Amino acid sequence: MHLIGRSEARSRAGARTRHGSLVKGVASRRWVSLACALVICTGWRTVRGQSTNSATDAATSRYEFRQEHDPNGIGKFYLGREIAQVMGHQAADWLERPEREAEEKPGLLLEALGIKAGEAVADIGAGSGYYSRRLAKLVGEGGLVYAVDIQPEMLDLLTNKMAELNIRNVKAVLGTLTDPNLPPNSIDLVLMVDVYHEFDHPYEMVQALCTALKPGGRIVLVEFRGEDPKVPIKRLHKMTETQVRKELADAPLRWVQTIETMPRQHIIVFRKN
Repeated sequence: MHLIGRSEARSRAGARTRHGSLVKGVASRRWVSLACALVICTGWRTVRGQSTNSATDAATSRYEFRQEHDPNGIGKFYLGREIAQVMGHQAADWLERPEREAEEKPGLLLEALGIKAGEAVADIGAGSGYYSRRLAKLVGEGGLVYAVDIQPEMLDLLTNKMAELNIRNVKAVLGTLTDPNLPPNSIDLVLMVDVYHEFDHPYEMVQALCTALKPGGRIVLVEFRGEDPKVPIKRLHKMTETQVRKELADAPLRWVQTIETMPRQHIIVFRKN
């Protein structure tokens, strides 16, 4: 989610976080530096290429790795799209910037979602909890928000904020690069705001999210419009509706609608078959 003119520091911060998390074996989010991307392109690719495991080979074939690529990406491509670098926890203040309300109008998104009291909602790539705390009000005391992130530092910020605001129906969950670690058949709505384009393993993550969804549950992607050159976000941190629908076509989902009420972002809604 990089804004032109303010993104370089965020890219560097994200790269440092991603690299450190990989070394520790813990995923990073919402979520890789160029150095990490080159490791993926060379070392990881070689190891995978030697694997005799059919599942691993199948997963490898979904992705393409290029050493020449956009500096804002990780050199890994899925269905023709380069995966963007993650935003590190060092830039968490970007998520809470005062102008976000005017730029994105989150109230329009929440209104469009039609969330009901008592529902279980998963905020994937929850970051500092900007949307999690808003979702908590909508689901009420009888509902639950799973705030999922792959950076422990982000979850620390989130839990501290929830404690400060006395919000008790948000549960922080540490996910991985391939799994949000959610209970199966437990979620009414999965919400991903400006995060899907940074997934290191988008196919695997979507499959895992579908497993967590209840029958008839919804997955909603909010992405800056890749079709609109006037949206002041770096190219790899925007997505077209066509690309989103292409990438989720193999999931057990059906596209329901694309809502265009937000000033800069698509709201793309899918429902579990």
